[in-house]
Amino acid sequence: MSGQCSLVGLSAPDQTYCDRLVQDTPFLTSNGRLSEQQVDKIILQLNRFYPQILTNKEAEKFRNPKTSLRVRLSDLLTHLQRKGERDCQEFYRALYINAQPLYGSLPSRKAMSPMFFLACFSVAAGLAFLIYYCSPDPRVLRGARRVIGFSPIIIGKHLSHYLLAYLEKGFKEP
Repeated sequence: MSGQCSLVGLSAPDQTYCDRLVQDTPFLTSNGRLSEQQVDKIILQLNRFYPQILTNKEAEKFRNPKTSLRVRLSDLLTHLQRKGERDCQEFYRALYINAQPLYGSLPSRKAMSPMFFLACFSVAAGLAFLIYYCSPDPRVLRGARRVIGFSPIIIGKHLSHYLLAYLEKGFKEP
């Protein structure tokens, strides 16, 4: 599974870890993103834990305090990109463990395809259509409320409060 990362821009769901690392490298190497301590922990994790990604010699090179942090980090990311997909994946695992807030703000994690926004708009439009044009017949309304009642399971907890409030209001009506 070794090989160099490609510079091909793929959509978010099709991106490999190497592609993500190519996209995230400028963000990660900008000043102040990762501390010396965080970088050392990431390097040690890549060196000491299974699967071992960095040899002892490579880990020493990337932890050398005589070289600036930015250069060491840039060299590490380039090295991992050359080694292949598994190594890039392990870097992301180490980054998640040692710098979780930074991991959540990576450009590759924030990039969403146009289909995501189209899907969100479709769900919102469908719910609005259902609520606005729903028949006043209580039997039809209860059926629609049952469907909406299961929507929080599929959609997520953020919308569940609104949908459940709608359900409670409907069941209290005669």
